[in-house]
Amino acid sequence: MNPTIERLKIIFVGVFLVLNVVLAVWQFGWVLPRKNCEAAHKWWDGSERVCAQPVLISDITGRIIDNPKAKEEALRAIGRLPPATGNPAPQTPARKK
Repeated sequence: MNPTIERLKIIFVGVFLVLNVVLAVWQFGWVLPRKNCEAAHKWWDGSERVCAQPVLISDITGRIIDNPKAKEEALRAIGRLPPATGNPAPQTPARKK
């Protein structure tokens, strides 16, 4: 076979393999950690590849949020659900044997 065709075949296979490795590194190094971080309601910093826990300013300063609606919105914004209030869920009675 023509040596030029053989050389081109090796070059194309090499480029294909390099691109696959680059895509795998991108997927497992940047895309999947970002999705996992965002699924956990945290902040993803792509330049540093850091998953950070959001913190309320009131946690740092010790200032209390007086308005219950504002506190609930702030907690939901950073992914922390407010504590459950009200009646607990009804429990089902145990079955008799």
